[in-house]
Amino acid sequence: MIAIGSDHGGYDLKQVVIKYLEEQGIAYRDFGCYDKNSCDYPLFGKAAAEAVASGECEKGIVVCTTGIGISIAANKVAGVRCALCQDTFSAKMTRLHNNANMLALGGGIVGPNLALDIVETFLNTPFSEEEKHCRRIGLLE
Repeated sequence: MIAIGSDHGGYDLKQVVIKYLEEQGIAYRDFGCYDKNSCDYPLFGKAAAEAVASGECEKGIVVCTTGIGISIAANKVAGVRCALCQDTFSAKMTRLHNNANMLALGGGIVGPNLALDIVETFLNTPFSEEEKHCRRIGLLE
């Protein structure tokens, strides 16, 4: 299951991602927000991150206008490695090397087509399991 969350600035892109997940038959849980009224991104980033950290959800996707604030909020939760990605190469590398378990997107930065390519790459790229990457992740924790 994928945890998903956004603030008002990421709401539209979150809806695009939700539609993609539904079309792919990928289960998700939406941690809000639920409309475009102004709201506070840390609440939704933290809620989604806690679901990933607890194991309730395997991975998470969070969206705000830039992706910066909500990625910071998610990374405050122990056990979460949230990567802000604006291209597919970064999404691939953060899974291969960092075993990132959350993806942050900027709704005002990437368009829907690129965002879906990033999401697909993130969800379908496995961790490399290489010793050096395992060691480095251990040092992060």
